[in-house]
Amino acid sequence: MCHTEIDISRNHNNHTNKTMKITLSIVSLAFLLASPVAFGDAAEIYGKNCASCHGADGKGQTAMGKKFKLKDYTDAKVQASFSDKEATTVILEGKGAMKTKGKVADADVAGLVKYIRAFKK
Repeated sequence: MCHTEIDISRNHNNHTNKTMKITLSIVSLAFLLASPVAFGDAAEIYGKNCASCHGADGKGQTAMGKKFKLKDYTDAKVQASFSDKEATTVILEGKGAMKTKGKVADADVAGLVKYIRAFKK
């Protein structure tokens, strides 16, 4: 009888270990999808062309961001205030002091918009 109890305990521990591994895998995947690595080129393009004003975190709290009163892309209300199409147009054409015309390839814009959307909390 003691042997059976040990087997049950082992099976329970194996099940618990498998559940923990699955949970950790899901959490790791969620973290990866939320990280800049998941956005590949878009993260690099944002860092090179946008972060100096909009901030690496999208909050617009840089010297230039404060000067031009840039919006906080982590704010859900700000994100809801413009469409993906509008964001695409601004990225491709520029707006105000933002001179981006010709700096971002058409093929990279959709990824950049998704990257900006990911700032929303």
